[in-house]
Amino acid sequence: MKINPGNNSRETQLAALNRLLDIMDDLRKQCPWDKKQTLESLRQLTIEETYELGDAILDNNLGEIRKELGDLLLHIVFYAKIGSEKGSFDIGDVAHAISEKLIIRHPHIYGDVKVKNAEEVKQNWEQIKLKEGKKSVLEGVPKSLPALVKATRLQEKVAGVGFEWENMEQVWDKVEEELQEFQIEVNKGDQKRMESEFGDVLFALINYARFNHISPENALENTNKKFIKRFQFMEKSIAEAGKQMQNLPLDTLEKYWVKAKQIYR
Repeated sequence: MKINPGNNSRETQLAALNRLLDIMDDLRKQCPWDKKQTLESLRQLTIEETYELGDAILDNNLGEIRKELGDLLLHIVFYAKIGSEKGSFDIGDVAHAISEKLIIRHPHIYGDVKVKNAEEVKQNWEQIKLKEGKKSVLEGVPKSLPALVKATRLQEKVAGVGFEWENMEQVWDKVEEELQEFQIEVNKGDQKRMESEFGDVLFALINYARFNHISPENALENTNKKFIKRFQFMEKSIAEAGKQMQNLPLDTLEKYWVKAKQIYR
């Protein structure tokens, strides 16, 4: 099959997906490893692939993004194949279901609803989900999400139904309030209360980040990556100088750190 990266016709794209479905059929019949897999055995692998995609996105590595999307697509096709074997669903059912959901939840495209901006689209989305039978707007937030991501999604969800601060100044006031409450518990030395108040500080900061259109998860992960580069630069520089980090005083380490910061901003 001739592939023209990023500019394939719809016919070529569909042919590529059909090829993948054929390969999945072959693997499920002939490969000992693929024959053994279940919905449950694939779950952790799918989570890992999702994180790998996330890394590629943060690195803005388009080649890796394409590769990781392929890995995730394989998992989707794999789950659908298992579903078809159980007589429950196949890839067609999956595609039709998401298509129907998108049409229903975009009445401003496929109906006569008018919206002014993306924020109103989000609000309509949450209202439609409640009409579909969900008892709580928070039902769509997975329990197993990492805490930082979960906090962000919780705040986005409730904002979609109007539970929201009016302006950024109010949000920052809440951050300062939570910081003060945290410091009070630190002074008291109550470990359990300190942890509780620290969680409130993080939750308030996440909300402030959201008001500034910052992804807390992406921001923290980028800082993690930056810290790793800086620290590994320190390690390399100290080793090249014939020294050991654990034997150096803090003021000397600080000089190495300042140099690392100048290189990795």
